[in-house]
Amino acid sequence: MTDFFYGFFYPFKSVKFFFSHPKLITLSIVPMVINLLIYATIFFFTYRGLIGWIRNFIGVNGSDVSFLSIVLYYILIIIGFLLVLFVSYLLFSILGGIITAPFNENISQKVEEIVTGKPFENNLSFWQDAKLSIIAELQKLGFYFPIIFILFLINFIPGIGSVISTVIGFIFSAYYNALDFLDYPMTRRQMKFKTKLKIVSSGKWLTYGFGSMAFLMMFLPIINVFMKPILVVGGTSLYFEKGYSTYKND
Repeated sequence: MTDFFYGFFYPFKSVKFFFSHPKLITLSIVPMVINLLIYATIFFFTYRGLIGWIRNFIGVNGSDVSFLSIVLYYILIIIGFLLVLFVSYLLFSILGGIITAPFNENISQKVEEIVTGKPFENNLSFWQDAKLSIIAELQKLGFYFPIIFILFLINFIPGIGSVISTVIGFIFSAYYNALDFLDYPMTRRQMKFKTKLKIVSSGKWLTYGFGSMAFLMMFLPIINVFMKPILVVGGTSLYFEKGYSTYKND
């Protein structure tokens, strides 16, 4: 469990690292702005659409509204807000991950050079790098969605389905977020996806600790935009600190 807490609080350690190197801040400005626009747009339209649907469904726009309808309205607003957060997190992770992948790769590469003390030899052009990063994001999504779909189906099991899907869903989200932010140096080395899973799984409690905090940070509105570069820094530095770079590309 010590490894779990070390991984859980590791992103906070990365904050100091991030602000100690101005170049990382500079590299983070563009992806932060892009992510902010993506998240704000998704959140605004999802929230406005859902709130409008709830208003029409309950009928609170009329003049004759019962007390029970008002209570039901606010209950649905709370549930709807949580649903909006989840949908926004999901779409933000997908679109933001794909669009800003090349920028996050630049942040990760700079972290690697700082941690290892030597430049990373990259013979690829910017567009080749971008293509490699985007393909890596699509691979992760191909891994993510089948699991989420299975959890969605489990949710319909009477009685315990929602509990099982919630618990397993959080565990899987922790694992996936660890994979997501540890992935940048692995993609840079053009590792096979099964090798990436092997490396992330080898972290055990450390993986779930880091992934749990990453998931919580990515779930929080607006905060997730500013914490994403920190998590890229954290995932990259953790990758080298724990010697994952010594794994062979099976």
